[in-house]
Parts: sequence; C-alpha cells; structure tokens
Amino acid sequence: MKLVIGLGNPGRKYARTRHNIGFEVVEEAARRWLATGPKAAFGGMAYDARPTLGDGRTARVVLLQPHTFMNCSGRAVRDIAGFYKTKLDDILIVLDDLALPTGQLRLRVNGSAGGHNGLSDIIRLFGSNCVPRLRIGIGAAPEFMDTADYVLQRFGDNETETMRQAVLRASQAVEDWVFNGATRTMDIYNQRPGQDSD
Repeated sequence: MKLVIGLGNPGRKYARTRHNIGFEVVEEAARRWLATGPKAAFGGMAYDARPTLGDGRTARVVLLQPHTFMNCSGRAVRDIAGFYKTKLDDILIVLDDLALPTGQLRLRVNGSAGGHNGLSDIIRLFGSNCVPRLRIGIGAAPEFMDTADYVLQRFGDNETETMRQAVLRASQAVEDWVFNGATRTMDIYNQRPGQDSD
C-alpha cells in the first residue's frame, strides 16, 4: 500500500498555478490508473487506485490532494498516514521546486524542505526529514518579482507544453516509484529530460 500526496492549494483561484503542480500530477496518475474518486477525505480529495503492470504486478495506491492550504499540508498527510498506518518510506510527496529548471524532475528520499512551506510542515509534524519527495521544477522567480506572487502565477504560453510533458513524466515516475522503488526511480528521472538511462 502506497500513499501519493500532491501538494497545492484548493479553489479555482489557484488552479493550474505553479504551486499546484502536485495536484496536476495526482490527477494525471488517477486518470492513468482509472482510479475511483475523487471523494472528500483526510482534509482533501482522495482517489483510490489499483495500478497493474503488463507483467501482472498490482498495487494499491491512495492519492490525495490536501485542501488544508499549502502551509498546513502536514495535517492531511498525518491524518491519512495514521489511518492507513503507512510508513514514511511508503509515502511520496509531489511538489513544485523553484530551484529546478522548468519541467525537470528530482526524486529524493530525505533532506531539507528547501524553503517549501508545504514540505516543511510535513517534516515538522512527522519529526523526520526522511520523507520521499518528487520535486518538479517550475523555474526561479524573476528578480523583480516576489516569490510568493510568482508561485501563484499560471505558466506562460512558452512553458505550457514543457509542463504538460513534465506532468506526464512525473506520473510515470510515481508509477515507477510504486513498483520499482526509490533507487531505480532516481536513476531514471534525476536527470534532465532526454538524458534517461537505459
């Protein structure tokens, strides 16, 4: 049993903004796996999925979009993890990252929050930085723009296709994490697009 938590903010005002890329990956994974839902649960919207690979392997994955707002994401993650008695290494947080180039992915199994308030709240409530996370680059804010304003912007026309591909690639990375574990998934995805290992 795995939990995949895509971070973002609820409401139409925040839909498709840079800070909500985690929500988009959850929606794509749910579509990919023909998941049931979403339904209101654990302070957010949850999907229940049973992905199956061509080799017959199956898994159960619950996907969640917390609706507690970004800075309080930890509450929803704590609630769902407590309900399913899920270990930290069976939870994957999907989030945006200002420090990565637009569309680039990076999976880590531990580390600091890197200035991300949602991940910081999760680390604080669990009392551990050993929280697997899949970061999706949204690019750095322009020098003239406040970071808080930047992450709440929608992507520009010149970024739309890059981010569409990033969401598709991230949903595949989530599936690989579910079935093949973190180490193999990091080997594949912690590179610039187009530079995959065999």
